[in-house]
Amino acid sequence: MEEETIRQGLEREELERLAPTAAKACETKGRLRPGTKESAVRTCYQRDNDRILHCKAFRRLMHKTQVFLKPEGDHYRTRMTHTLEVARIARTAARGLRLNEDLTEAIAMGHDLGHTPFGHAGERALSEVLGKPFHHNEQSLRVVDLLEKDGDGLNLTYETRMGILGHTGPRIPETQEGQIVRFADRIAYINHDIDDAIRAGILTEADIPRHLRAVLGHSHKGRINFLVENLICTTSDTGLVGLEPPVADAMNELRSFMFERVYCNPVAKSQEDKARAILQQLYHYYMAHPDRLPEHFRPQMDFDGMERTVCDYIAGMTDKYAIDQFSELFIPQGWQVR
Repeated sequence: MEEETIRQGLEREELERLAPTAAKACETKGRLRPGTKESAVRTCYQRDNDRILHCKAFRRLMHKTQVFLKPEGDHYRTRMTHTLEVARIARTAARGLRLNEDLTEAIAMGHDLGHTPFGHAGERALSEVLGKPFHHNEQSLRVVDLLEKDGDGLNLTYETRMGILGHTGPRIPETQEGQIVRFADRIAYINHDIDDAIRAGILTEADIPRHLRAVLGHSHKGRINFLVENLICTTSDTGLVGLEPPVADAMNELRSFMFERVYCNPVAKSQEDKARAILQQLYHYYMAHPDRLPEHFRPQMDFDGMERTVCDYIAGMTDKYAIDQFSELFIPQGWQVR
């Protein structure tokens, strides 16, 4: 009789420990491309997590904007810190519900890999030049399926891939783990954006409507604790991933308040027009000069076309890299005359 591997032991423990509704590693629908040799020590979802953590797109998240474009300060959120906060909130909820924490974390770690530079301003800029909506969740799936590892992709499992695609937008993930990440994403960004807005002097805690504070809590910590606990309890009681209706209504109203006071605030968004212009000028430049694309992007034009290839290149840029490229291409460089 063959000795049980560590991975097989972990898979057996999942079957014994996790809730009936949880996704089990041994029951995965498999990877995008079959034939991957199984690890002796890691489940398929643990491997997904590791592949995302070690990929280049994940490292670039530390230099991509969350809300405030090019903020002056060390403590504002970036896409990476947002991702880590989502992962922790999601894992806490998954643990409380006896769902698969490894799958939950993998989805959370990969959910924003396709975000453009300059946050949603960049997303709108690419939508305008493409003449059709650019959705960062679809781009995140494209990153893990096609763009990482010089076109080989990360070859993730179906459950992780569909969780990444469904973390926002109309498509709801099939797994409860993916649905948990949808809620964790919103819980994280609403609350940490409040914290950053207070740090920026745009909001005070007292500005948040009193009736919303009465329902959700009177502090950053209090709101997150309350929302995660409510998510766990409501899901346990109903069998459906979600918040109590009055709590969900309050969180949606708080999100609307944030759009009015922060996301569309002229102080916070005063640089958005400049950011949009940078990306759109870069797009038009590379469309006219495809030979200036990095060499490893050029073969992609043969099967994806120039428009898609240029879009992928720009979407993958960090804020700083986009500004540097724009400066190199469009701003006269100083030179010394002796």
